[in-house]
Amino acid sequence: MSHWLIKTEPSTWSWQDQQRQTIAAWDGVRNYQAANNLKAMSAGDLCLFYHSVKDKKIMGIVSVSKLYYPDPSDETGRFGMVDVSYKESFLNPVSLETIKHHPMLQHLALVRQSRLSVMPIDQDSWDIILNLSQQA
Repeated sequence: MSHWLIKTEPSTWSWQDQQRQTIAAWDGVRNYQAANNLKAMSAGDLCLFYHSVKDKKIMGIVSVSKLYYPDPSDETGRFGMVDVSYKESFLNPVSLETIKHHPMLQHLALVRQSRLSVMPIDQDSWDIILNLSQQA
């Protein structure tokens, strides 16, 4: 199983929207690197759900429930999407500020490639982030 981080602007699709709908299409990705990351996902992979722009926090976890398929909102036909399912909310959302200040998380694309919307997360970083979400 692989781990990922997916970003969304809460004004477009929020954690509350995800919780309400449970399963949702992760569409609108128009960056080739991010699209390749979507293509690499497997059913059951876990993703950190990140609020970008204003909140800048990881809110919880979703899982990949449907593999990469064409995004009907892409008129060029070059990009696709996956479906994700609500898994769990973080007791304490993990802020970008916390991640940037953690010495073991400096290598993450979230820190180094701030505009990338879909990125892999290694197991050690995943464990650290989960631990941070349980701290007050």
